[in-house]
Amino acid sequence: MRVDDLTPVVVAARRTAIATAGHQFAGLTAAELAAPVLQALLADVHLMPSADTGPEVDDVILGVARSPGGNPARVAALLAGMDVAVPAVTVDRQCGSGLAGIMLAADMVRAGSATVVLAGGAESASTAPPGRAAFAPASIGDPEMGPAAEDLADACSISRERQDAYAERSHARALAADLSTEIVPIDGLVRDARPRRMRPAALARMPAAFRPGGTVTAGNSCGISDGAAAVAVVPEWWRAERGLAGLALRAWCSVGVDPRLPGIGPVPAVGRVLEQAGMQLSAVDVLEITEAFAAQVLAVTDRLGLDALGVDADRICPLGGAIAIGHPWGASGAIAMVRLFTLLVRAPHADADRGPGVGIATCAVGGGMGLAALVERVG
Repeated sequence: MRVDDLTPVVVAARRTAIATAGHQFAGLTAAELAAPVLQALLADVHLMPSADTGPEVDDVILGVARSPGGNPARVAALLAGMDVAVPAVTVDRQCGSGLAGIMLAADMVRAGSATVVLAGGAESASTAPPGRAAFAPASIGDPEMGPAAEDLADACSISRERQDAYAERSHARALAADLSTEIVPIDGLVRDARPRRMRPAALARMPAAFRPGGTVTAGNSCGISDGAAAVAVVPEWWRAERGLAGLALRAWCSVGVDPRLPGIGPVPAVGRVLEQAGMQLSAVDVLEITEAFAAQVLAVTDRLGLDALGVDADRICPLGGAIAIGHPWGASGAIAMVRLFTLLVRAPHADADRGPGVGIATCAVGGGMGLAALVERVG
């Protein structure tokens, strides 16, 4: 077997619609949100194991940031009807948990220790226990994410006007997008609940949310949300045998940064995956970044030399992001990968004539970390 035959490839990608915490999905746990997504992935790649065939999935990995305990991934796998022989593990890298799960699946496939892994993340903010554990020692600094976004806006000179403009753009693009091919309906919810028309004047009137006289507001920040997302990761030989299109994972990494400015984490992470893949940022068609705060997205894109509100707008979260649809913590990194699949594989222009597209999914993590994964369309 050639080494290339073990390149991990995403061959299916699905998610729930995203609901505001306490509303449409208020009574559902993270496992109950994830189970229908796992079922959809099995159907997408025609894996419906029976008592005769046995398990066709080697593992299930789900990231959950605010779990009440136990192993929600195992519960979700069993709720999805998988064979009891299929193991599952829950991982926690906070807002990067869903992407971390996909990266662990890629490690397993590349090592040859698994053939089919379902991986992603889920979050039920509605049922999560109150409060949070420490992200970093208090002696170093462990800010809440809102004040940390304010500090990042100050450090990187991100104005209120730019933040509001980016928020307006995120909502407008999400409203215009048809994301029905991504979404697995649950309780009748087939569209993200949060996106709305955001008028500049209304955004400008919103008060600072985290610091008197600050620039970060409810309007240019993400919403606290419920949702789940997952992908099927397989080796290249498995994909090629079935003639499926997919996203080959070419590079992925986790990095650490100052816990006091966690939002800058995607900058070194993106730099590292580009170096690993031997690519320049100019070769990347789409950068999907978890939009926790407009200030954070703009600080990251500025540092990367990108103009998020100008010439690079169609490359950065082109269908809107978490500011518009919401931020179900443990799922958001996986949602970024699902979006890359939609843009580079499902989209009408993602065909052989256009050639393989390249994308990066990246997110910042409380406690001072950044994750990134670089993918390329194959098939």
